[in-house]
Amino acid sequence: MIRHHISYTNPLTHFLDITLTIPDNSQQELYLQLPAWRPGRYELQHFAQKLRGVTAHAAGVAIPVRKVTKDRWLVETSGAAQIEIRYSFYARQMDGGGSWLDEEQLYLNGINCLMAVEGREQEPQQLQLAIPADWQIACGLPETERHTLQAENYDQLVDSPLIASASLKKETYTVADIPFHIWIQGDCRPDWERIKKDFEAFTKEQLEVFGDFPVTNYHYLNEILPYRFYQGVEHVNSTVITLGPSELLVTPALYKEFLGVSSHELFHTWNVKQIRPKEILPYDFTGENYFRTGYVAEGITTYYGDYMLARSGVFTAAQYFDELNTTLQRYFADHSRNNMSVADSSFDLWLDGYKPGIPDRKVSIYIKGALTALLLDLQLRQRTNNQASLDVVMRQLWEEFGKKGIGYTEQDYEQLVLRIGGEEFKHYFERYINSTAPIEEALEEALRYVGCTLKAEENAMITERLFGFKTVADTQMTKITAIAPDSPASKALGVEDELIAVNGRKIEQNLQPLLTDMDLRQGIELMLFRNKQLRQVVLQPAQQTYYTKYSVAKRSDATDAEKQNFKLWLKQEF
Repeated sequence: MIRHHISYTNPLTHFLDITLTIPDNSQQELYLQLPAWRPGRYELQHFAQKLRGVTAHAAGVAIPVRKVTKDRWLVETSGAAQIEIRYSFYARQMDGGGSWLDEEQLYLNGINCLMAVEGREQEPQQLQLAIPADWQIACGLPETERHTLQAENYDQLVDSPLIASASLKKETYTVADIPFHIWIQGDCRPDWERIKKDFEAFTKEQLEVFGDFPVTNYHYLNEILPYRFYQGVEHVNSTVITLGPSELLVTPALYKEFLGVSSHELFHTWNVKQIRPKEILPYDFTGENYFRTGYVAEGITTYYGDYMLARSGVFTAAQYFDELNTTLQRYFADHSRNNMSVADSSFDLWLDGYKPGIPDRKVSIYIKGALTALLLDLQLRQRTNNQASLDVVMRQLWEEFGKKGIGYTEQDYEQLVLRIGGEEFKHYFERYINSTAPIEEALEEALRYVGCTLKAEENAMITERLFGFKTVADTQMTKITAIAPDSPASKALGVEDELIAVNGRKIEQNLQPLLTDMDLRQGIELMLFRNKQLRQVVLQPAQQTYYTKYSVAKRSDATDAEKQNFKLWLKQEF
Protein backbone atom coordinates (compact mmCIF):
# COMPACT_ATOMS: atom_id res chain seq x y z
CA MET A 1 0.00 0.00 0.00
CA ILE A 2 1.28 3.45 -0.94
CA ARG A 3 1.25 5.79 2.06
CA HIS A 4 1.02 9.58 2.27
CA HIS A 5 1.83 11.17 5.64
CA ILE A 6 1.04 14.83 6.34
CA SER A 7 2.31 16.86 9.27
CA TYR A 8 3.34 20.42 10.10
CA THR A 9 5.37 22.30 12.68
CA ASN A 10 4.06 25.85 12.56
CA PRO A 11 0.56 26.29 11.08
CA LEU A 12 1.06 30.05 10.71
CA THR A 13 3.61 29.42 7.95
CA HIS A 14 0.93 27.44 6.05
CA PHE A 15 3.53 24.80 5.10
CA LEU A 16 2.62 21.12 5.22
CA ASP A 17 5.33 18.47 5.38
CA ILE A 18 4.47 15.49 3.19
CA THR A 19 6.13 12.07 3.13
CA LEU A 20 5.28 9.62 0.37
CA THR A 21 6.29 6.04 1.18
CA ILE A 22 6.51 3.62 -1.76
CA PRO A 23 6.90 -0.04 -0.70
CA ASP A 24 7.62 -3.14 -2.79
CA ASN A 25 9.66 -1.31 -5.38
CA SER A 26 11.38 -3.36 -8.08
CA GLN A 27 12.15 -0.55 -10.53
CA GLN A 28 15.51 1.08 -11.13
CA GLU A 29 13.73 4.31 -11.99
CA LEU A 30 10.44 5.69 -10.64
CA TYR A 31 8.42 8.54 -12.04
CA LEU A 32 6.24 10.71 -9.80
CA GLN A 33 3.45 12.86 -11.25
CA LEU A 34 1.68 15.78 -9.59
CA PRO A 35 -1.61 16.83 -11.24
CA ALA A 36 -1.55 19.95 -13.40
CA TRP A 37 -5.31 20.60 -13.00
CA ARG A 38 -8.30 19.40 -11.02
CA PRO A 39 -11.69 18.01 -12.08
CA GLY A 40 -14.41 20.64 -12.01
CA ARG A 41 -12.02 23.37 -13.13
CA TYR A 42 -11.05 22.85 -16.73
CA GLU A 43 -7.88 24.91 -16.85
CA LEU A 44 -4.23 24.19 -16.05
CA GLN A 45 -3.37 25.30 -12.52
CA HIS A 46 0.25 24.17 -12.13
CA PHE A 47 0.05 22.97 -8.52
CA ALA A 48 3.80 22.16 -8.57
CA GLN A 49 4.59 25.85 -8.07
CA LYS A 50 3.55 25.43 -4.41
CA LEU A 51 5.93 22.53 -3.67
CA ARG A 52 9.29 23.03 -1.99
CA GLY A 53 12.31 20.86 -1.32
CA VAL A 54 11.56 17.53 -3.03
CA THR A 55 14.01 14.85 -1.82
CA ALA A 56 14.19 11.06 -2.03
CA HIS A 57 15.61 8.49 0.40
CA ALA A 58 16.10 4.73 0.61
CA ALA A 59 17.15 3.02 3.86
CA GLY A 60 17.78 6.47 5.33
CA VAL A 61 20.21 7.47 2.58
CA ALA A 62 19.53 10.20 0.03
CA ILE A 63 19.07 9.02 -3.55
CA PRO A 64 18.93 11.08 -6.75
CA VAL A 65 15.64 12.78 -7.72
CA ARG A 66 15.24 15.37 -10.43
CA LYS A 67 12.40 17.17 -12.15
CA VAL A 68 11.86 16.21 -15.80
CA THR A 69 8.81 18.38 -16.54
CA LYS A 70 7.11 21.13 -14.56
CA ASP A 71 5.27 18.57 -12.41
CA ARG A 72 7.00 15.21 -13.00
CA TRP A 73 10.02 13.80 -11.16
CA LEU A 74 12.43 10.95 -11.85
CA VAL A 75 13.77 8.97 -8.88
CA GLU A 76 16.84 6.77 -9.40
CA THR A 77 16.14 3.97 -6.92
CA SER A 78 18.98 1.54 -7.69
CA GLY A 79 16.38 -1.14 -7.03
CA ALA A 80 15.80 -0.24 -3.35
CA ALA A 81 12.72 -2.06 -1.98
CA GLN A 82 11.22 1.00 -0.24
CA ILE A 83 11.47 4.64 -1.25
CA GLU A 84 10.59 7.76 0.74
CA ILE A 85 9.81 11.06 -0.96
CA ARG A 86 9.71 14.18 1.22
CA TYR A 87 8.59 17.68 0.32
CA SER A 88 6.68 20.69 1.64
CA PHE A 89 3.48 22.19 0.29
CA TYR A 90 2.22 25.74 0.80
CA ALA A 91 -1.44 25.50 1.84
CA ARG A 92 -2.80 29.02 1.70
CA GLN A 93 -5.60 29.10 -0.88
CA MET A 94 -9.09 29.28 0.59
CA ASP A 95 -11.49 28.45 -2.21
CA GLY A 96 -13.41 25.43 -3.45
CA GLY A 97 -10.36 23.83 -5.04
CA GLY A 98 -7.48 24.97 -2.84
CA SER A 99 -5.94 23.96 0.47
CA TRP A 100 -5.52 25.86 3.73
CA LEU A 101 -3.63 25.39 6.99
CA ASP A 102 -3.82 27.56 10.09
CA GLU A 103 -4.01 27.04 13.84
CA GLU A 104 -7.74 26.22 13.68
CA GLN A 105 -8.02 23.80 10.75
CA LEU A 106 -6.49 21.82 7.93
CA TYR A 107 -8.49 21.99 4.70
CA LEU A 108 -6.93 19.81 2.04
CA ASN A 109 -7.58 19.04 -1.59
CA GLY A 110 -5.20 16.17 -2.17
CA ILE A 111 -5.04 16.85 -5.88
CA ASN A 112 -3.08 20.02 -5.07
CA CYS A 113 -0.18 18.22 -3.42
CA LEU A 114 -0.26 14.38 -3.39
CA MET A 115 1.94 12.73 -6.02
CA ALA A 116 1.02 9.69 -8.08
CA VAL A 117 3.54 6.87 -8.53
CA GLU A 118 3.40 6.18 -12.25
CA GLY A 119 2.20 2.67 -13.02
CA ARG A 120 0.85 2.14 -9.50
CA GLU A 121 -2.13 4.51 -9.53
CA GLN A 122 -4.60 1.63 -9.08
CA GLU A 123 -3.06 0.43 -5.81
CA PRO A 124 -4.69 1.25 -2.44
CA GLN A 125 -3.54 4.54 -0.92
CA GLN A 126 -3.35 5.52 2.74
CA LEU A 127 -3.46 9.10 4.02
CA GLN A 128 -2.28 9.66 7.58
CA LEU A 129 -2.68 13.08 9.24
CA ALA A 130 -0.53 14.20 12.16
CA ILE A 131 -3.05 16.64 13.64
CA PRO A 132 -4.22 17.47 17.20
CA ALA A 133 -5.88 14.59 19.00
CA ASP A 134 -9.19 16.43 19.47
CA TRP A 135 -9.62 17.29 15.77
CA GLN A 136 -12.15 15.33 13.74
CA ILE A 137 -12.06 14.79 9.98
CA ALA A 138 -14.83 15.54 7.49
CA CYS A 139 -14.15 13.51 4.35
CA GLY A 140 -15.74 11.07 1.95
CA LEU A 141 -12.98 8.51 2.58
CA PRO A 142 -13.37 5.95 5.39
CA GLU A 143 -11.30 6.52 8.52
CA THR A 144 -9.73 3.10 9.20
CA GLU A 145 -8.09 4.29 12.41
CA ARG A 146 -7.83 7.61 14.20
CA HIS A 147 -6.76 10.28 11.67
CA THR A 148 -5.95 7.68 9.00
CA LEU A 149 -7.96 7.53 5.75
CA GLN A 150 -8.08 4.79 3.15
CA ALA A 151 -8.59 5.14 -0.63
CA GLU A 152 -9.05 2.38 -3.17
CA ASN A 153 -6.70 4.05 -5.63
CA TYR A 154 -4.97 7.33 -6.43
CA ASP A 155 -7.96 8.78 -8.30
CA GLN A 156 -10.21 8.30 -5.26
CA LEU A 157 -7.53 9.70 -2.96
CA VAL A 158 -7.20 13.01 -4.79
CA ASP A 159 -10.97 13.23 -5.42
CA SER A 160 -11.73 13.20 -1.68
CA PRO A 161 -11.08 16.59 -0.03
CA LEU A 162 -11.11 16.91 3.74
CA ILE A 163 -11.56 19.40 6.54
CA ALA A 164 -9.96 18.61 9.91
CA SER A 165 -10.57 20.75 12.99
CA ALA A 166 -11.90 20.76 16.55
CA SER A 167 -14.82 23.04 15.64
CA LEU A 168 -16.61 21.15 12.86
CA LYS A 169 -20.40 21.07 13.05
CA LYS A 170 -22.28 18.13 11.56
CA GLU A 171 -25.84 17.01 10.90
CA THR A 172 -27.09 14.06 8.84
CA TYR A 173 -30.28 13.41 6.91
CA THR A 174 -31.26 10.19 5.16
CA VAL A 175 -32.97 9.66 1.81
CA ALA A 176 -33.57 6.16 0.39
CA ASP A 177 -31.43 4.72 3.21
CA ILE A 178 -28.47 6.83 2.04
CA PRO A 179 -26.87 9.08 4.68
CA PHE A 180 -26.09 12.64 3.59
CA HIS A 181 -23.72 14.42 5.97
CA ILE A 182 -23.65 18.22 6.17
CA TRP A 183 -20.38 19.48 7.68
CA ILE A 184 -19.85 23.16 8.50
CA GLN A 185 -16.55 24.78 9.38
CA GLY A 186 -16.87 28.45 10.29
CA ASP A 187 -18.29 30.94 12.74
CA CYS A 188 -22.02 30.76 12.04
CA ARG A 189 -25.28 29.59 13.57
CA PRO A 190 -26.98 27.30 11.07
CA ASP A 191 -30.71 26.68 11.25
CA TRP A 192 -30.26 22.92 11.13
CA GLU A 193 -33.92 21.94 11.02
CA ARG A 194 -34.59 24.21 8.06
CA ILE A 195 -31.41 23.12 6.30
CA LYS A 196 -32.14 19.41 6.69
CA LYS A 197 -35.75 19.84 5.58
CA ASP A 198 -34.78 21.74 2.43
CA PHE A 199 -31.80 19.50 1.59
CA GLU A 200 -33.92 16.38 2.01
CA ALA A 201 -36.53 17.82 -0.38
CA PHE A 202 -34.18 18.59 -3.27
CA THR A 203 -32.27 15.34 -2.72
CA LYS A 204 -35.49 13.31 -3.08
CA GLU A 205 -36.33 15.19 -6.28
CA GLN A 206 -32.91 14.49 -7.80
CA LEU A 207 -33.12 10.82 -6.88
CA GLU A 208 -36.47 10.71 -8.65
CA VAL A 209 -34.84 11.89 -11.87
CA PHE A 210 -32.18 9.15 -11.90
CA GLY A 211 -33.79 6.37 -9.89
CA ASP A 212 -30.79 5.58 -7.70
CA PHE A 213 -27.63 7.15 -6.30
CA PRO A 214 -24.08 6.40 -7.48
CA VAL A 215 -22.50 6.16 -4.00
CA THR A 216 -23.41 4.77 -0.56
CA ASN A 217 -22.95 8.02 1.37
CA TYR A 218 -22.42 11.71 0.63
CA HIS A 219 -20.66 14.61 2.36
CA TYR A 220 -21.24 18.36 1.99
CA LEU A 221 -18.01 20.01 3.20
CA ASN A 222 -18.84 23.66 3.86
CA GLU A 223 -16.25 26.35 4.57
CA ILE A 224 -18.43 29.22 5.79
CA LEU A 225 -16.14 32.24 5.59
CA PRO A 226 -16.21 35.65 7.33
CA TYR A 227 -16.12 37.50 3.98
CA ARG A 228 -18.10 37.48 0.74
CA PHE A 229 -17.39 34.33 -1.26
CA TYR A 230 -19.18 31.78 -3.44
CA GLN A 231 -17.82 28.59 -4.99
CA GLY A 232 -18.58 24.89 -5.09
CA VAL A 233 -16.62 21.93 -6.45
CA GLU A 234 -17.94 18.43 -7.11
CA HIS A 235 -16.25 15.20 -6.03
CA VAL A 236 -17.06 11.50 -6.26
CA ASN A 237 -19.09 11.35 -3.02
CA SER A 238 -18.68 14.85 -1.64
CA THR A 239 -18.53 18.52 -2.46
CA VAL A 240 -16.56 21.46 -1.08
CA ILE A 241 -18.55 24.68 -0.81
CA THR A 242 -16.91 27.96 0.17
CA LEU A 243 -19.47 30.61 1.05
CA GLY A 244 -19.71 33.84 3.03
CA PRO A 245 -20.06 36.10 4.88
CA SER A 246 -20.80 33.68 7.70
CA GLU A 247 -23.01 35.99 9.77
CA LEU A 248 -25.45 36.22 6.85
CA LEU A 249 -25.86 32.48 6.25
CA VAL A 250 -29.44 32.38 7.54
CA THR A 251 -30.51 35.55 5.71
CA PRO A 252 -32.65 35.03 2.59
CA ALA A 253 -30.05 36.22 0.09
CA LEU A 254 -27.15 34.04 1.25
CA TYR A 255 -29.28 31.07 2.26
CA LYS A 256 -30.66 31.04 -1.29
CA GLU A 257 -27.10 30.79 -2.61
CA PHE A 258 -26.32 28.06 -0.07
CA LEU A 259 -29.25 26.02 -1.34
CA GLY A 260 -28.47 26.70 -5.00
CA VAL A 261 -24.82 25.67 -4.90
CA SER A 262 -25.60 22.60 -2.76
CA SER A 263 -28.28 21.40 -5.18
CA HIS A 264 -25.97 22.07 -8.14
CA GLU A 265 -23.10 20.10 -6.63
CA LEU A 266 -25.30 17.17 -5.63
CA PHE A 267 -26.53 16.88 -9.23
CA HIS A 268 -22.89 16.62 -10.31
CA THR A 269 -22.66 13.32 -8.40
CA TRP A 270 -24.40 11.85 -11.42
CA ASN A 271 -23.66 14.38 -14.13
CA VAL A 272 -19.87 14.54 -14.70
CA LYS A 273 -18.62 12.42 -11.81
CA GLN A 274 -20.34 9.33 -13.27
CA ILE A 275 -22.00 10.46 -16.52
CA ARG A 276 -18.73 11.62 -17.97
CA PRO A 277 -17.61 12.84 -21.41
CA LYS A 278 -15.46 10.21 -23.09
CA GLU A 279 -12.52 12.59 -23.28
CA ILE A 280 -12.23 12.76 -19.46
CA LEU A 281 -12.76 9.06 -18.72
CA PRO A 282 -10.32 8.47 -17.18
CA TYR A 283 -8.92 11.84 -16.16
CA ASP A 284 -5.47 12.65 -17.50
CA PHE A 285 -4.01 14.97 -14.88
CA THR A 286 -0.84 15.69 -16.86
CA GLY A 287 -2.41 18.15 -19.33
CA GLU A 288 -5.53 19.40 -21.07
CA ASN A 289 -8.47 17.01 -21.56
CA TYR A 290 -10.31 18.75 -24.40
CA PHE A 291 -14.04 18.08 -24.77
CA ARG A 292 -16.94 19.91 -26.46
CA THR A 293 -19.76 18.82 -24.13
CA GLY A 294 -19.20 21.22 -21.26
CA TYR A 295 -22.72 22.50 -21.93
CA VAL A 296 -23.94 19.06 -20.81
CA ALA A 297 -21.58 18.61 -17.86
CA GLU A 298 -21.92 22.15 -16.50
CA GLY A 299 -24.81 23.80 -18.34
CA ILE A 300 -27.40 21.11 -17.67
CA THR A 301 -26.22 20.91 -14.05
CA THR A 302 -26.61 24.69 -13.71
CA TYR A 303 -30.18 24.41 -15.03
CA TYR A 304 -31.09 21.55 -12.71
CA GLY A 305 -29.50 23.12 -9.63
CA ASP A 306 -32.22 25.77 -9.26
CA TYR A 307 -34.88 23.81 -11.17
CA MET A 308 -34.74 21.02 -8.57
CA LEU A 309 -35.29 23.57 -5.81
CA ALA A 310 -38.49 24.71 -7.54
CA ARG A 311 -39.71 21.20 -8.34
CA SER A 312 -39.17 20.10 -4.74
CA GLY A 313 -41.06 23.11 -3.36
CA VAL A 314 -37.99 24.62 -1.67
CA PHE A 315 -38.28 27.61 -4.03
CA THR A 316 -41.58 29.17 -5.05
CA ALA A 317 -42.10 29.68 -8.77
CA ALA A 318 -41.39 33.39 -8.23
CA GLN A 319 -38.09 32.62 -6.49
CA TYR A 320 -37.12 30.25 -9.29
CA PHE A 321 -37.95 32.87 -11.91
CA ASP A 322 -35.73 35.35 -10.04
CA GLU A 323 -32.79 32.97 -10.49
CA LEU A 324 -33.70 32.27 -14.10
CA ASN A 325 -33.93 36.01 -14.80
CA THR A 326 -30.46 36.54 -13.33
CA THR A 327 -29.17 33.94 -15.78
CA LEU A 328 -30.93 35.72 -18.63
CA GLN A 329 -29.44 39.09 -17.68
CA ARG A 330 -25.95 37.63 -17.62
CA TYR A 331 -26.47 35.97 -20.99
CA PHE A 332 -27.84 39.00 -22.83
CA ALA A 333 -25.35 41.41 -21.26
CA ASP A 334 -22.51 39.54 -22.97
CA HIS A 335 -22.23 39.80 -26.76
CA SER A 336 -19.96 36.76 -26.94
CA ARG A 337 -23.16 34.81 -27.64
CA ASN A 338 -22.83 36.15 -31.21
CA ASN A 339 -19.23 35.06 -31.70
CA MET A 340 -18.69 31.52 -30.37
CA SER A 341 -20.95 28.52 -29.97
CA VAL A 342 -21.42 26.88 -26.60
CA ALA A 343 -19.78 23.68 -27.91
CA ASP A 344 -16.69 25.57 -29.11
CA SER A 345 -16.63 27.49 -25.84
CA SER A 346 -16.55 24.16 -23.99
CA PHE A 347 -13.39 23.21 -25.88
CA ASP A 348 -11.83 26.62 -25.32
CA LEU A 349 -12.14 26.53 -21.54
CA TRP A 350 -8.65 25.05 -21.59
CA LEU A 351 -7.32 28.05 -23.49
CA ASP A 352 -8.25 30.87 -21.16
CA GLY A 353 -9.82 29.10 -18.21
CA TYR A 354 -12.31 31.08 -16.21
CA LYS A 355 -10.77 34.51 -16.72
CA PRO A 356 -12.88 37.18 -18.45
CA GLY A 357 -10.64 37.08 -21.51
CA ILE A 358 -10.94 39.51 -24.37
CA PRO A 359 -14.35 41.17 -24.88
CA ASP A 360 -17.19 39.21 -26.47
CA ARG A 361 -15.14 36.16 -27.49
CA LYS A 362 -16.38 33.11 -25.59
CA VAL A 363 -19.88 32.40 -24.26
CA SER A 364 -20.27 30.88 -20.79
CA ILE A 365 -20.98 27.14 -20.87
CA TYR A 366 -22.73 27.58 -17.50
CA ILE A 367 -25.03 30.39 -18.60
CA LYS A 368 -25.80 29.45 -22.20
CA GLY A 369 -25.63 25.80 -21.22
CA ALA A 370 -28.38 26.37 -18.65
CA LEU A 371 -30.59 28.28 -21.10
CA THR A 372 -30.19 25.69 -23.85
CA ALA A 373 -31.04 23.01 -21.26
CA LEU A 374 -34.21 24.91 -20.35
CA LEU A 375 -35.05 25.22 -24.04
CA LEU A 376 -34.47 21.52 -24.65
CA ASP A 377 -36.54 20.49 -21.62
CA LEU A 378 -39.54 22.57 -22.71
CA GLN A 379 -39.24 21.62 -26.38
CA LEU A 380 -39.14 17.91 -25.52
CA ARG A 381 -42.25 18.32 -23.37
CA GLN A 382 -44.03 20.18 -26.16
CA ARG A 383 -43.01 17.86 -29.03
CA THR A 384 -43.95 14.70 -27.09
CA ASN A 385 -47.08 16.04 -25.36
CA ASN A 386 -45.34 15.72 -21.97
CA GLN A 387 -44.33 12.10 -22.56
CA ALA A 388 -40.64 13.02 -22.51
CA SER A 389 -38.45 15.72 -21.00
CA LEU A 390 -34.83 16.43 -20.17
CA ASP A 391 -35.36 14.07 -17.20
CA VAL A 392 -35.67 11.19 -19.66
CA VAL A 393 -32.44 12.22 -21.41
CA MET A 394 -30.54 12.38 -18.12
CA ARG A 395 -31.96 9.05 -16.91
CA GLN A 396 -30.88 7.40 -20.18
CA LEU A 397 -27.40 8.95 -19.97
CA TRP A 398 -27.15 7.49 -16.48
CA GLU A 399 -28.40 4.03 -17.48
CA GLU A 400 -26.49 3.73 -20.77
CA PHE A 401 -23.23 5.48 -19.89
CA GLY A 402 -22.80 6.48 -16.24
CA LYS A 403 -23.77 3.18 -14.65
CA LYS A 404 -21.68 1.22 -17.12
CA GLY A 405 -18.59 3.40 -16.76
CA ILE A 406 -18.71 4.35 -20.44
CA GLY A 407 -17.87 7.89 -21.52
CA TYR A 408 -20.27 9.57 -23.94
CA THR A 409 -19.34 11.58 -27.02
CA GLU A 410 -21.13 14.64 -28.35
CA GLN A 411 -22.55 12.38 -31.06
CA ASP A 412 -23.86 9.97 -28.40
CA TYR A 413 -25.63 12.82 -26.62
CA GLU A 414 -27.15 14.22 -29.81
CA GLN A 415 -28.35 10.81 -30.97
CA LEU A 416 -29.93 10.14 -27.58
CA VAL A 417 -31.89 13.42 -27.79
CA LEU A 418 -32.99 12.61 -31.36
CA ARG A 419 -34.09 9.15 -30.30
CA ILE A 420 -36.25 10.60 -27.54
CA GLY A 421 -37.53 13.74 -29.25
CA GLY A 422 -37.32 13.00 -32.96
CA GLU A 423 -35.14 13.98 -35.91
CA GLU A 424 -36.42 17.55 -35.79
CA PHE A 425 -34.09 18.15 -32.83
CA LYS A 426 -31.19 18.27 -35.28
CA HIS A 427 -32.30 21.88 -35.68
CA TYR A 428 -31.69 22.45 -31.93
CA PHE A 429 -28.10 21.23 -32.16
CA GLU A 430 -27.35 23.00 -35.44
CA ARG A 431 -28.63 26.39 -34.26
CA TYR A 432 -28.18 26.62 -30.49
CA ILE A 433 -25.34 24.22 -29.63
CA ASN A 434 -22.98 24.24 -32.61
CA SER A 435 -23.62 27.76 -33.89
CA THR A 436 -24.56 31.18 -32.57
CA ALA A 437 -28.18 31.56 -33.70
CA PRO A 438 -30.26 33.88 -31.44
CA ILE A 439 -32.20 31.94 -28.84
CA GLU A 440 -34.94 34.47 -28.06
CA GLU A 441 -37.62 33.37 -30.51
CA ALA A 442 -37.27 29.66 -29.71
CA LEU A 443 -37.25 30.32 -25.98
CA GLU A 444 -40.37 32.46 -26.22
CA GLU A 445 -42.20 29.72 -28.11
CA ALA A 446 -41.11 27.06 -25.62
CA LEU A 447 -42.13 29.17 -22.62
CA ARG A 448 -45.58 29.74 -24.09
CA TYR A 449 -46.17 25.99 -23.82
CA VAL A 450 -46.07 26.35 -20.02
CA GLY A 451 -48.10 29.59 -19.94
CA CYS A 452 -45.11 31.92 -19.71
CA THR A 453 -43.40 34.49 -21.86
CA LEU A 454 -39.94 35.94 -22.43
CA LYS A 455 -40.44 39.64 -21.67
CA ALA A 456 -38.16 42.18 -23.28
CA GLU A 457 -37.90 45.54 -21.54
CA GLU A 458 -35.78 48.58 -22.22
CA ASN A 459 -32.83 49.04 -19.92
CA ALA A 460 -33.44 51.64 -17.23
CA MET A 461 -29.80 52.75 -17.27
CA ILE A 462 -29.51 55.62 -19.76
CA THR A 463 -25.83 54.97 -20.53
CA GLU A 464 -26.62 51.38 -21.43
CA ARG A 465 -29.94 51.91 -23.22
CA LEU A 466 -29.17 54.96 -25.39
CA PHE A 467 -25.39 54.95 -25.76
CA GLY A 468 -24.40 51.30 -25.29
CA PHE A 469 -21.82 51.38 -22.50
CA LYS A 470 -21.66 50.00 -18.96
CA THR A 471 -19.83 51.55 -16.04
CA VAL A 472 -18.73 50.75 -12.52
CA ALA A 473 -18.36 53.56 -10.00
CA ASP A 474 -16.69 53.99 -6.62
CA THR A 475 -15.60 56.99 -4.60
CA GLN A 476 -12.55 57.42 -6.81
CA MET A 477 -13.81 57.13 -10.37
CA THR A 478 -16.45 56.00 -12.85
CA LYS A 479 -14.91 53.50 -15.24
CA ILE A 480 -16.26 51.95 -18.46
CA THR A 481 -16.46 48.15 -18.21
CA ALA A 482 -18.26 47.06 -21.39
CA ILE A 483 -19.33 48.50 -24.73
CA ALA A 484 -22.04 47.17 -27.04
CA PRO A 485 -20.80 46.46 -30.60
CA ASP A 486 -21.86 49.07 -33.18
CA SER A 487 -23.30 51.35 -30.52
CA PRO A 488 -22.60 55.11 -30.26
CA ALA A 489 -20.13 54.32 -27.47
CA SER A 490 -18.20 51.87 -29.66
CA LYS A 491 -17.16 54.72 -31.94
CA ALA A 492 -15.84 57.04 -29.23
CA LEU A 493 -15.14 55.18 -25.97
CA GLY A 494 -12.83 52.41 -24.81
CA VAL A 495 -12.98 49.91 -21.98
CA GLU A 496 -11.37 51.33 -18.81
CA ASP A 497 -11.86 54.95 -19.86
CA GLU A 498 -12.31 57.01 -16.68
CA LEU A 499 -15.26 59.40 -16.95
CA ILE A 500 -14.92 62.67 -15.07
CA ALA A 501 -17.63 65.03 -16.41
CA VAL A 502 -20.75 65.09 -18.57
CA ASN A 503 -21.90 68.32 -20.23
CA GLY A 504 -19.57 70.23 -17.93
CA ARG A 505 -20.82 68.61 -14.70
CA LYS A 506 -18.44 66.57 -12.54
CA ILE A 507 -19.35 62.91 -12.23
CA GLU A 508 -19.40 61.72 -8.60
CA GLN A 509 -21.20 58.37 -8.61
CA ASN A 510 -24.16 60.29 -10.05
CA LEU A 511 -23.99 59.72 -13.81
CA GLN A 512 -27.54 58.34 -14.07
CA PRO A 513 -29.16 61.24 -12.14
CA LEU A 514 -27.21 63.77 -14.17
CA LEU A 515 -28.33 62.25 -17.47
CA THR A 516 -31.93 62.03 -16.25
CA ASP A 517 -32.01 65.83 -15.88
CA MET A 518 -30.48 66.54 -19.31
CA ASP A 519 -31.96 66.94 -22.80
CA LEU A 520 -30.27 64.02 -24.53
CA ARG A 521 -31.62 64.61 -28.03
CA GLN A 522 -28.57 66.68 -28.93
CA GLY A 523 -26.20 64.12 -27.46
CA ILE A 524 -23.79 64.39 -24.55
CA GLU A 525 -20.25 65.67 -24.13
CA LEU A 526 -18.02 63.50 -21.96
CA MET A 527 -14.67 64.43 -20.41
CA LEU A 528 -12.51 61.42 -19.61
CA PHE A 529 -9.04 60.15 -18.96
CA ARG A 530 -7.65 57.50 -21.32
CA ASN A 531 -4.15 56.25 -20.57
CA LYS A 532 -3.71 59.26 -18.26
CA GLN A 533 -4.50 61.63 -21.14
CA LEU A 534 -7.49 64.00 -20.95
CA ARG A 535 -10.00 63.46 -23.77
CA GLN A 536 -13.30 65.00 -24.82
CA VAL A 537 -15.86 63.04 -26.84
CA VAL A 538 -19.44 63.60 -28.00
CA LEU A 539 -22.02 60.81 -28.13
CA GLN A 540 -25.25 60.95 -30.11
CA PRO A 541 -28.07 58.53 -29.21
CA ALA A 542 -28.95 56.07 -31.97
CA GLN A 543 -32.40 55.06 -33.19
CA GLN A 544 -32.11 51.65 -31.54
CA THR A 545 -31.50 50.78 -27.90
CA TYR A 546 -28.97 48.47 -26.26
CA TYR A 547 -28.63 46.00 -23.39
CA THR A 548 -32.31 45.03 -23.42
CA LYS A 549 -33.49 43.33 -20.21
CA TYR A 550 -35.11 39.92 -20.57
CA SER A 551 -37.15 38.07 -17.98
CA VAL A 552 -39.50 35.11 -17.70
CA ALA A 553 -43.04 35.79 -16.46
CA LYS A 554 -46.41 34.07 -16.37
CA ARG A 555 -48.88 35.14 -19.06
CA SER A 556 -52.21 36.51 -17.95
CA ASP A 557 -53.88 34.84 -20.96
CA ALA A 558 -52.45 31.35 -20.29
CA THR A 559 -54.91 28.59 -21.17
CA ASP A 560 -55.94 25.79 -18.83
CA ALA A 561 -53.86 23.38 -20.90
CA GLU A 562 -50.80 25.62 -20.59
CA LYS A 563 -51.33 25.91 -16.84
CA GLN A 564 -51.41 22.12 -16.63
CA ASN A 565 -48.16 21.97 -18.63
CA PHE A 566 -46.67 24.44 -16.15
CA LYS A 567 -47.66 22.16 -13.26
CA LEU A 568 -46.12 19.14 -14.95
CA TRP A 569 -42.90 21.11 -15.49
CA LEU A 570 -42.49 22.79 -12.07
CA LYS A 571 -44.75 20.59 -9.90
CA GLN A 572 -46.39 23.82 -8.71
CA GLU A 573 -49.78 25.37 -9.40
CA PHE A 574 -49.78 28.11 -12.02
